[in-house]
Amino acid sequence: MLRFEVSVEDLLRSRFALSPTMDLCFLLRSLAGQDRPLPRAWATRLLPAFERLRRETELDVVLALHTPRSGPNFVAPPPRGLNQTWADDLATIRATPLEAARHEIATNATGPTARDPRVRAVLDSPDAVARIAEAMDRAWHELLAADWPQLRAICERDVVHRVGVIGEHGWVTAIESLHPSIAWQTGGIEIGHFSDVGAVRLAGDGLLLIPSVFVANIAAHLDDPWPRTLVYRARGTAALWGEQESVPRPDALTALVGRARARLLLALDAPASTSHLARSLAMTPGAVGDHLAILRDAGLLVRGRSGRSVLYRRTPLGEALVAGTG
Repeated sequence: MLRFEVSVEDLLRSRFALSPTMDLCFLLRSLAGQDRPLPRAWATRLLPAFERLRRETELDVVLALHTPRSGPNFVAPPPRGLNQTWADDLATIRATPLEAARHEIATNATGPTARDPRVRAVLDSPDAVARIAEAMDRAWHELLAADWPQLRAICERDVVHRVGVIGEHGWVTAIESLHPSIAWQTGGIEIGHFSDVGAVRLAGDGLLLIPSVFVANIAAHLDDPWPRTLVYRARGTAALWGEQESVPRPDALTALVGRARARLLLALDAPASTSHLARSLAMTPGAVGDHLAILRDAGLLVRGRSGRSVLYRRTPLGEALVAGTG
């Protein structure tokens, strides 16, 4: 079990962030068979490009850096916040000093792939960092960039939901909702998913929380330069993957209000803006706005301002309709 020793000061300094690079690493591991398999439709679509990239770039070198439990920090630098972009991450990767990269390579690149002569030659080369960064950049643009706006919207909506839970119910409920194995015990967060890691003190630095669409279960970062971190599966990922047993069946609701409006009602299990809904459901903002206006006029939704955003949420009538689809 892993236990984070948490103080009130830690809670005040805890925060959310997004990590494009971490989701890229999770995706690459899944495509390589090192992690949870992707849904069939995604695997069928992405595997041909993935295999081509392994032939044309140094992608096998990137894969060789990952062990079943960890990977080097320089290929997945800690994010600074919710506005993190792939360009931010790539710049940090490219700026890694060679000696720092070599130290992490020696620690992590120990599996069979790392002993391949072609891979070893790149790992030992003076331009190893640049070649690894170039392979990751190609992988990003050919495997993930087109889907990232939708995936990012899912993660952003998750953060909106968690912040709402914190405001309404407190940190205990918010933390325990991240994963079934998490329990808040006096003075600490206990995570039964991990083996006997022991106690980790946050020491006033807070906890970094990162939603991900590709993480298999739940993951943690415990070593510098990362802050102490939990990576958890974002809400809405099951619907994205087509895991229909995890979401209500909208058949009756669809017959009543139409397919697009039923999707919007079901998606609003947490407040969301027009742009978030458009990205996460792969709809145009104009179409989303039109449907939201009709649902609002029918008394199924209300809207309110939160900072610079206008968020929509279901009314009691909207909740009753969605509950009836179950």
